[in-house]
Amino acid sequence: MNGFLIPANAKRGTLIFNIFRPEDLIIFGVGIAATLLMLILFQSSNIFMSIVAILPVCTTGLLVFPIPNYHNVLCVIINVIHFYRERRKYTWKGWCFYEQFREYEAAEKARNKEKSEGTR
Repeated sequence: MNGFLIPANAKRGTLIFNIFRPEDLIIFGVGIAATLLMLILFQSSNIFMSIVAILPVCTTGLLVFPIPNYHNVLCVIINVIHFYRERRKYTWKGWCFYEQFREYEAAEKARNKEKSEGTR
């Protein structure tokens, strides 16, 4: 036993084909449907129109393409957006903990407690 509480493949067991979430397959299916529809509607020998017609499946395929340490590229993009858009708060609780920070932390806890009591 290597001392880990959760096996490394626990998340992969909940995915379809161990790679995709249901949303990923829906996105890719919409891309395929849009491409097929565009190929049927734009029946021309123009190479530019053919390239435009296959763009939806190429774009959605790129989004759901599996990469290491993430399910796919779409998950990476979502994580980057969350990282830059969500507010981050870093509280220093080291050995150099001043009294003013304790007062600030106590006031913060009181505000959070009032918010939680107000939502009930």
